[in-house]
Amino acid sequence: MSFDRDALSAVLAKNARVARVVVAEVQGSTPREVGASMLVWQTADGFAQSGTIGGGTLEFEAAKHAFSAPRLHRLPLGPAMGQCCGGAVTLLTEVFESASGIPANIPEDVFARGPGAMPFAVKKALAEARAQGHVTPKLHGDWMVEPITRATRPIWIWGAGHVGRAIVATLAPLPDLAITWIDTDANRFPEAIPEGVTQLIATHPEALMTYAPPEAEHLILTYSHALDLELCHRALTHGFAFAGLIGSHTKWARFRSRLRDLGHTDAQIARICCPIGQPDLGKHPQAIAVGVAAQVISVREIRESYGERTG
Repeated sequence: MSFDRDALSAVLAKNARVARVVVAEVQGSTPREVGASMLVWQTADGFAQSGTIGGGTLEFEAAKHAFSAPRLHRLPLGPAMGQCCGGAVTLLTEVFESASGIPANIPEDVFARGPGAMPFAVKKALAEARAQGHVTPKLHGDWMVEPITRATRPIWIWGAGHVGRAIVATLAPLPDLAITWIDTDANRFPEAIPEGVTQLIATHPEALMTYAPPEAEHLILTYSHALDLELCHRALTHGFAFAGLIGSHTKWARFRSRLRDLGHTDAQIARICCPIGQPDLGKHPQAIAVGVAAQVISVREIRESYGERTG
């Protein structure tokens, strides 16, 4: 969980005042972890929000009173909220009144703020976190420390059909993903592209593979088997962190044979995952998207866990 400056700026561009509510501290069983947050803004009918701090009465009351709540508010979920979790949550609520109201001097890696001069304990925690290369959201007294959201994980999604649309809609809210979405015609995309997604239109999309960073992850699901094959060929030639292909076991058997004919070894071809996602969930676009999203998140968790063991 982290502070997403771009998401806050985007909402502030359309609303005069925006409250950000973040889970600053937890005790016992709670619906969300420290760092979970939501943005709330006023509408003619009441309020609207993006993000979640766990739903239920806690979230509804926090959103309803976002512009009048104290900066720090500790809530026992059972007695105060009538929820079954049994724990307690401390919420930090901050109101921003314009994009210029977001501190301009926030470093690229961490957002630390609180009343008065920065305490020594916070300075020490920041120094230790930066030395380790990892910042954990945490409340230190009245000071809150959060890592800054950075979209550092490039995901290239090839195809804007029903499955591509469902996958992009599912993955786009994840803050660390830098999504590039490619297809041959603007009419193949929905009218509204999710915030933060880069749209690329090319008559010959396979030619764009050379521009993908070598650490990119590719999801290949175009309308054409011939184009899918060419993208697999170019991905293997170019290099990638992960590549997933939509299709049946029969399709993949044919692709493996053709990729061998194109000069790729079995070990190289085996780096492509096909079928992608969780085929047992079904063939509905949203079901495929759920399986693919779970796989994308799993890959991240495996990498982070491996990094922690070897770092």
